[in-house]
Amino acid sequence: MPSFRVGPISYTVGRADFLGSFFDTITVRLEDGSRGSRYPLLASLYAAGELSSASAAVARDELRDVVDALSAFPPTDVVWDADDSTRQPPWGDEIAPSILTLADYHVTADGRRLHEVLDTALDASARVQRPLRIA
Repeated sequence: MPSFRVGPISYTVGRADFLGSFFDTITVRLEDGSRGSRYPLLASLYAAGELSSASAAVARDELRDVVDALSAFPPTDVVWDADDSTRQPPWGDEIAPSILTLADYHVTADGRRLHEVLDTALDASARVQRPLRIA
């Protein structure tokens, strides 16, 4: 199960396809299918599995913009797999009533919004000067 790691600190994410869906949704809905064209640091984190602490503050700015932009989309616009538009989440349309927009859609295995967990990890990376890794 993937997690974000900053040194010895681990932040639970959930299933690998769930994490992929978060980044694929950004790519398809906010970057016109061209990963990294608008959010290069977040794309780099996902592609390389690591982001330097020096880039963490700017990546947090990107993430804030992502959250604002995803708030304009309904949860039905989630992208489960950018390479296969027929793939759907394993739970189908059965989502919690608290999920009102795409910004709310991705919730971690321990019940937190994925973007909030990522923001916390990016903040920790910047503060302790250690890279953020996807483990």
